[in-house]
Amino acid sequence: MNWLALVFVGVIAFALSGPVGMLGRRRENGWQWVSAGVAVGGGLCGLVAAFAVLLGTLTESLSLPAAAPAMTLDLRVGPLSAFFLIPIFAIGSLSTIYGLGYWRQSRHPRTGRKLRLWYGLLIAGMAMLTLCQNSIDFLIAWEMMALSTFFLIITEDQKPAARQAGWVYLVATHLGTLLLVALFAILRVVSGSFLLRPVPPGQVGMGLQTALFLLAIVGFGLKAGIVPLHFWLPEAHANAPSHVSATLSGVALKMGIFGMLRVLTLLTARPPAWGFFLLTLGAVSAFLGVLWAIGQHDVKKLLAYHSVENIGIILMGLGLALLGEAEHQPVWIVLGMAGCLLHVWNHGLFKSLLFLSAGSVIHGAGTRDIDRLGGLAKSMKITAALFMLGSLAICGLPPLNGFISELFIYLGLFHTMARLPILSLAAAVLAMVGALAAACFTKAYGVVFLGTARSNFRRAHESSPTLWIPMCILGAACVLIGVAPSLVLAPLMHATATWSGQTLPALGGLVPARTLSMLGVGLVIGIGVGLVWQRNGLRQARIGITWACGYIAPSKHMQYTASSLAQMLLTALRPLLHQRRHEPQISGVLVGPSQFHTVVSDPVLKDAVEPIWRRLRFTLARGQGFQKGSIQNYIFYMLLILLALLAFTLPLAMLWRLLF
Repeated sequence: MNWLALVFVGVIAFALSGPVGMLGRRRENGWQWVSAGVAVGGGLCGLVAAFAVLLGTLTESLSLPAAAPAMTLDLRVGPLSAFFLIPIFAIGSLSTIYGLGYWRQSRHPRTGRKLRLWYGLLIAGMAMLTLCQNSIDFLIAWEMMALSTFFLIITEDQKPAARQAGWVYLVATHLGTLLLVALFAILRVVSGSFLLRPVPPGQVGMGLQTALFLLAIVGFGLKAGIVPLHFWLPEAHANAPSHVSATLSGVALKMGIFGMLRVLTLLTARPPAWGFFLLTLGAVSAFLGVLWAIGQHDVKKLLAYHSVENIGIILMGLGLALLGEAEHQPVWIVLGMAGCLLHVWNHGLFKSLLFLSAGSVIHGAGTRDIDRLGGLAKSMKITAALFMLGSLAICGLPPLNGFISELFIYLGLFHTMARLPILSLAAAVLAMVGALAAACFTKAYGVVFLGTARSNFRRAHESSPTLWIPMCILGAACVLIGVAPSLVLAPLMHATATWSGQTLPALGGLVPARTLSMLGVGLVIGIGVGLVWQRNGLRQARIGITWACGYIAPSKHMQYTASSLAQMLLTALRPLLHQRRHEPQISGVLVGPSQFHTVVSDPVLKDAVEPIWRRLRFTLARGQGFQKGSIQNYIFYMLLILLALLAFTLPLAMLWRLLF
């Protein structure tokens, strides 16, 4: 069977799901279900094909000629692209089902149809991106993904925060696109073709290859959300609809990782410095991401910063694999790349679960402000249980999937210590990140779901099955990988071998998969027994208010808030945070109500990006006079620009011929 054609059916189905959904009236839900059926059907086709290619180590290609040679459509599906296609189609389909209840057309007549249009194009663009073998096709698919993301972020364009988040994202993504255009232009000059082929050994010097490497890291890093290129991410994910946020965090960020992996296969020189650079960059991103997440009061922004953290963990695995190639250590390659790729899957699963759970909270309680929530475990039992499951998984705790992928990276780092002892610092950072993540989600779950309601919002209620069924599927996948890691060893080996291009030791011989399964099953059984005993054996226990703090008649105002629960940790880490504290001030005998809270802002956005942007706007505003005048002036400006371009490009062309 032609699996590439079946993948293409999935791409076309998602692309058409939006126009199909626009056929109905603005306040009718019928065509929304038809649109979802088309998308989910296409997603299932794509999943079947991707699993067949990945498990069978197949490679299928297709080339469709065009009038211009540069516009030839060159597609190929192999184990590495199939590995990324699986979360694209899986999470895209589950989020589509979730949107049936979360963003119902009858409740959102103004935005429902355009959201489905751009969402379908987003999934189609990401899937096409993994198939493209031509740099022009790659950039077209990349821009399709980028523009679709922009319109999804500003779905609620009546809100200033959404418009601002969309604008920041648009600037960031097109800055990255410009760098990618430069990257592919240089590759075109070097290779003589728009096809993405490996650079012939010895044809390009180390300096130029390092420049290509840095262009790829910055260009794709802006999409992936690597520190300090993450400044667009928190606000964008917070203001998009929750199932869109799940897709952006769980899948779209990984397109930046895919782009890095794809370009690295084209570069023949991979010195140890590249691996050290990525490992350090990943450790910094992971640590700062979780640090900034701790101080957040918006549940979706908190989750967004944890995306920065987990992208850092993925980069640590990639850096370890590059070090293994440079040092000729195949064990490092296998464990590092397996940890990197499996965390791509795992983060997509548990982060999508957490964003969908947060959407269920917003749908049921009407707010995403953590300090206004509380006690939701009583009225939203399914959502509370699934949010707890996702929280345990993202903290890297057994028996869930996050533990398995982080264990691979730990094992790889342990193997390096005899040869490169300094890498023990990376293992220590990874352990610290896990501890901080546990503290952060203790705060998030405790304040949102435990205690009593902290404000008089409308009565919270559990979400409909269209919301919690996709969440249950994601939660089941988190448990399945955690208790049966042997299921993913073969796909990981196929994708790793495709990326590396060399014979590698089997992953099963490096990881105690059977022992992990036995421990995982034992933990699941133990947890199940404990829950049953708690439910049936403690019925006679005294029931009281959570966190009564010794008071006889505590009120909702005497509970911990997000600020007070994290106060000790934030105080200890204050030198590393951009933190403002608002403490109660007693200024009289009869004082009014007061509140303690902290605000942790992003230093990259507040202290770097925004000042530069304000200065740039001020500078450009002074040149507005050039926009006023006659047509003769504009023609003169164009002539000057053409002369400047000629003066700039001709010396560069001569210099290129002299050097190469």
